[in-house]
Amino acid sequence: MTPHDQSTHWVRSFLLVLFAGVSIIPLVYMVLVSLKENAYLIPNPLKVLQGGLSLDNYATVWLDSEFPHYFLNSLVVAVATTAATVWLASMTAYGLARFDFPGKRLIEGLILLELAVPAIVLLIPQFLLAKDLHLLDKRLGLVFFYVGVNFAFITFLMIGFFRGVPRALDDAMMVDGASAWRRYWQLMVPLTWPAHATAAIFAFLGSWDEYVWALTIINDPSKRTLPVGVALFSGQHQVDWGLTFAASVVALAPVIAVFIAFQRQFVRGVMTGALRQ
Repeated sequence: MTPHDQSTHWVRSFLLVLFAGVSIIPLVYMVLVSLKENAYLIPNPLKVLQGGLSLDNYATVWLDSEFPHYFLNSLVVAVATTAATVWLASMTAYGLARFDFPGKRLIEGLILLELAVPAIVLLIPQFLLAKDLHLLDKRLGLVFFYVGVNFAFITFLMIGFFRGVPRALDDAMMVDGASAWRRYWQLMVPLTWPAHATAAIFAFLGSWDEYVWALTIINDPSKRTLPVGVALFSGQHQVDWGLTFAASVVALAPVIAVFIAFQRQFVRGVMTGALRQ
């Protein structure tokens, strides 16, 4: 490596560390504030670095509010949405990538068209449809429409991965008498596991963090999800930033856990997808 290359490497590394540090500062500050009593924050926000740490805010959030119920609702909705979205989108992407049939181009065009339509534009039509289907004020109504919203993007994402698998492998299994389902399950899914992990992360985040639709169709307090619960909790404790940030950390923890669990597959999936595009 030449001196110029070494200098370039160090400059890039420094810039990456700098940007990473700037990006993580708000998260670190939120965690520190959540471990402080509100008295530390009134005179000067910088005093968050002084004094001891306490888990009292987390105990209040988890034990003296409806947060556990909101958390469970969000977990059920997010897991159901992720499983249904990845399963349906994966099979659809496999069919579009591997088979030729009448209307295939039309279906692909409709998928791309849905990606171009802002989700907020569909809010009223979705509400009317949910009303006709008797899905208002039901967790199933959240799952049903979250799957619909995420379906096009996940399908488009996975089509590229399936098309990147050599057709010779399909042909070899077909010679052995393998059905389309067997080829999908035993060949395509294992070979595109990073793509499925990436799709799962996107689907989970898309349902876990969603606020507008959950606020629109859920009126029953027992069926509210975590984003709505955090907003209500913040409104009830506007001065107590310690409690508000503790609630935000609780809501953020599963997102970080999911990303850490699938980090390697996510990076592989994104890099492979970029190369295949």
